[in-house]
Amino acid sequence: MYTPYEQRKGEIPFASAEYISFASRNSFLGVPAVTMDELGDGSVVILGAPFDWGTTYRPGARFGPQAIRNADYGAMDGYRPHLPTGIDPFEALGVVDVGDVYVRPGELEISIARIADAVEEVCASGKVPIVLGGDHTITWPDALGVARVHGFGEVALIHFDAHADTGFTQNGSLYGHGTPMRRLIESGAVPGHRFVQIGLRGYWPEPEVMEWMREQKMRSFLMSEIVERGLPAVVDEAVAYSLEGGAKGVFISVDIDVVDPGFAPGTGTPEPGGLGSRELLDTVRRLARDLEVLGADVVEVSPPYDGAGEQTAYLANRVVLEILNGMAERKAAAPER
Repeated sequence: MYTPYEQRKGEIPFASAEYISFASRNSFLGVPAVTMDELGDGSVVILGAPFDWGTTYRPGARFGPQAIRNADYGAMDGYRPHLPTGIDPFEALGVVDVGDVYVRPGELEISIARIADAVEEVCASGKVPIVLGGDHTITWPDALGVARVHGFGEVALIHFDAHADTGFTQNGSLYGHGTPMRRLIESGAVPGHRFVQIGLRGYWPEPEVMEWMREQKMRSFLMSEIVERGLPAVVDEAVAYSLEGGAKGVFISVDIDVVDPGFAPGTGTPEPGGLGSRELLDTVRRLARDLEVLGADVVEVSPPYDGAGEQTAYLANRVVLEILNGMAERKAAAPER
């Protein structure tokens, strides 16, 4: 299924004009729009995965990359500092946007393979991929592509979500937004003891799935535990757990439904009682500052359900910005480490 990229390199243009009408048109906040052959000397590459054939309830996440890219109130011209730190992450890191992976509408396995290959190519160039989703199915190829370069079993994954996404199958298929974390564990790309999940709540998964998760040594923080202990204490433990055993770094996966739907209504499977926007932004920035980020994705933004205010797209956009700012802070402090 996952044919090495080198054997298929010319099969489909990465993001050619012929297919761009299905995908996004603008770069993230106006950063340089480049091809895969023009990544330059920067350290971060934005790419989109307009994929939502893994959804089980409300569709529309295929339009997430476009909405996340466009959710801003001004052009990126000149210095753009992060107010708490004074750092311009675009200047500090060097960020480019290669557009969207050409996924084939309705074809899960082909699309998953193409996403994995694209992420692998970015990582192999020495860059950090940040993927704009798309439904949560894409974390399977996203983290797989990172692991192909940095080593199977060498990457920790911090997963923000209302749902565990560890189902055995979904509607009889191995692939869907309810199964990516199980696929990563079963493949060996990210072992269970390197998984941290934050924000779980609601009425799924069933007990046998939760038992499987415990057997894999996944660390899952339910919202009830976060409320009882406080988010800072949970994040302290998440950071420590991620560093155990000498992982090379982390992949951060943010399902926007980890946030209460009062703050982020534009998502496919809303679950009341989640984190606040401020809590999520502060947390992802801290993680990117304290840990070596090897890749990240932001998923499950469904613009058709976001309303006129576009608050979910704006939040997802700022999640990316806060990850970038945390990475820039870490880079600035590197000589002291």
